Amino acid sequence: MNTKSSDPASARFLFICVIRGQIQSRYLRCFLVLSALTLFRLNGFATEVKVSDPESARKAVREAKPGDVIVLASGEWKNADLLFDGEGTAAAPIKIRAEKPGKTIFTGASRIRLGGSHLVVSGLWLKNLSGGGADLFEFRIDSKRRASHCRVTECAFTEDADFAVKEKENRWIGLYGTENQIERCTVLGKKNRGTTLVVWLGESDTGGHRILHNYFGERPRLGKNGGETIRVGDSKSSMMKAECLVEGNYFFRCDGEMECISNKSCSNVYRGNWFVETRGTLTLRHGNDCLVEGNFFFGKGRAQTGGIRVIGERHRVVGNFLTGLEGEGFRSAIGLLNGIPGSPANGYLQVIDAKIEGNTIVDCMDAILLGNNEVEDATLAPMGTIFERNSVRAREGRPAVRVERSVEGTKWKDNSIEGALEGMDEVEGVRGGAQPAVAAPKADAQSFGASWMKRS
Repeated sequence: MNTKSSDPASARFLFICVIRGQIQSRYLRCFLVLSALTLFRLNGFATEVKVSDPESARKAVREAKPGDVIVLASGEWKNADLLFDGEGTAAAPIKIRAEKPGKTIFTGASRIRLGGSHLVVSGLWLKNLSGGGADLFEFRIDSKRRASHCRVTECAFTEDADFAVKEKENRWIGLYGTENQIERCTVLGKKNRGTTLVVWLGESDTGGHRILHNYFGERPRLGKNGGETIRVGDSKSSMMKAECLVEGNYFFRCDGEMECISNKSCSNVYRGNWFVETRGTLTLRHGNDCLVEGNFFFGKGRAQTGGIRVIGERHRVVGNFLTGLEGEGFRSAIGLLNGIPGSPANGYLQVIDAKIEGNTIVDCMDAILLGNNEVEDATLAPMGTIFERNSVRAREGRPAVRVERSVEGTKWKDNSIEGALEGMDEVEGVRGGAQPAVAAPKADAQSFGASWMKRS
């Protein structure tokens, strides 16, 4: 089914004005007629095509022009291997959408791959996928054809609690290419090994991606590595400047492993995210020059809930709110780890010149922990750290600051820390700073993720 949008209201209005003689200037009339014709030319050939099988969908996207809309019919698409490969423009992307949001459902061994540029995918539901032996949704067609400037929005990736996945390990979402975006999606229920969402970096994968306003729901604990919810890079690409933005997402009980978010590249920003009852941490595992700003951590007394771990150089941890976290050691509210002398890329680099500023920590098991590491040969304590304008209210009977290894060159300025200091002396700048009013913020979990999917 093809429908052409050949009567844009703005062009029609211009013609009516000219015909009725409401525009007197001959030159202005000519200009407006040309403008109207331009609008017709840009919009009149945009086509909407409805498809109901994988081959028709592949063909429609491949042949689509900028501004075209491909509609995927409602119903179950079982074992569908879809390749969306097209070339839109910034002004006129190719849109690939569900006929009705949430009613186009992919099941079985389905998978989707996205390639080309300026494609927008919306309203799809990938549900209980297994048997394909591959990752579920990739921003690439193959090793040579990547996606760039593409967007996935209002989609869902879910697995029912009683669903038995066949693969021992896979990933759900792979971000390749350049400056892609995944936003307002719901992602929950992954049970097997493999990071839920991975940003891949390399020669053809330059980063600059945006992960915005998604809902990441329950993921059971694996008890081993490979259960991250988001990983940005890996140890091989850890010194690459990725410049990704992870902002405004909601993480609820993402318990796969200790690192809910694992940063493994440079110059990324993690801002305004919510971590609620999550038995993991936002970990700056590898890489340098990252910003962790304005995030909210609510443990709500749940065991092993954690905060922010810092490893590497020149990171900034600014304006975060952490409360009710029950984790200790690696799961402390804010922890700066020891490094390994001559560390390999997959080891622990020394913390150098970190800035911890304007954070609020209330009633956490381990509030601030310095110089900790469970790895035996990690002996390099954090160096050159600045703590400024932080507010800490320690839990009764627990220290506000705990230092396990003597730290060099740490500076304290205008902090307001209430509670004992363990492993360090009283120094100027730890106490007496202005105490900001502490009011726990609130967020409605239903406002994150796909708007059409309601959660209990």
